Amino acid sequence: MSTTLKPVAVNGAAKRSKGRLFEPKLLVGIAVVAALLALSLFTGVYDIFGGEDGGEMFAITRIPRTIALVLAGAAMAMSGLVMQLLTQNRFVEPTTTGTTEWAGLGLLAVMIINPHASILTKMSGAVFAAFIGTMIFFLFLRRVSLKASLTVPIVGIMLGAVVGAVSTFIALQTDMLQSLGIWFAGSFTSVLRGQYEVLWIVALVGVVIFLVADRFTVAGLGEDVATNVGLNYHQIMLIGTGLIAIATGVVTVVVGSLPFIGLIVPNIVSMVRGDDLRGNLPWVCLLGIAIVTVCDLVGRTIIMPFEVPVSLILGVVGAAVFIALVLRQRRRA
Repeated sequence: MSTTLKPVAVNGAAKRSKGRLFEPKLLVGIAVVAALLALSLFTGVYDIFGGEDGGEMFAITRIPRTIALVLAGAAMAMSGLVMQLLTQNRFVEPTTTGTTEWAGLGLLAVMIINPHASILTKMSGAVFAAFIGTMIFFLFLRRVSLKASLTVPIVGIMLGAVVGAVSTFIALQTDMLQSLGIWFAGSFTSVLRGQYEVLWIVALVGVVIFLVADRFTVAGLGEDVATNVGLNYHQIMLIGTGLIAIATGVVTVVVGSLPFIGLIVPNIVSMVRGDDLRGNLPWVCLLGIAIVTVCDLVGRTIIMPFEVPVSLILGVVGAAVFIALVLRQRRRA
């Protein structure tokens, strides 16, 4: 029976989402995001038109920063979408499950062991720790008998707080507290040519998520349903956890923490378009890029010539949206 149902379930989801991938509205969304990215390219204190080395500064700072906005925004939004499917909970994402804190702990451990480690080594440590932390969160989740919508993120936030406290203690003992604060600031200020290229790894993560999107959708229906249609549920959970860990670890190393982006974007898209992962992916990516870019533009201009970390703007916006989502669910309940 499971062999018969497998192609019907997975391929059926693919057929339903195939027609929804490319729509006229999507072109409008792409145009709006492109306009925001163009604005990002030409926003800054340094005069790239009047300066003697304006062209060089444009290539060194503005282009890498804009590319980083695209990759980081899309990666964290997609990570939130996958995590919400796998946990069957709309209130989880890497910063509400402790994944970001675990990535920071891994980065801190690498810096203590090898202060002169390359960015690839730092990234590997962050990804490994994020994977372990996410798996621990899922193991805790299996032990929680009450899985109400707010119970799951509360468990994740508590785990993240414990890991964050451990990181702070270790950083204090090793005189790296200031470095830890800078890593978690969540800012694109330090994104320069030669220091951001590892972010392209998250583009590959996006491709893999798109290729296995239908399986994530089926896994999101629960272990019993996924097993009945012939899907290896635990394998898909491992793949999803690995992809989330890679995206979170890479973004944490290069940019820092981007809170709530993986929470608000999938929820907004799902409210408008439903829960089809493959059909929603382009919209999730576009909205994630747009929100991060707008917040970065606000951070660059609000107290110019100084900058406000984008994580601060995202934290304020994300907290407001989170509260609105909780109140909306209470009204519906």
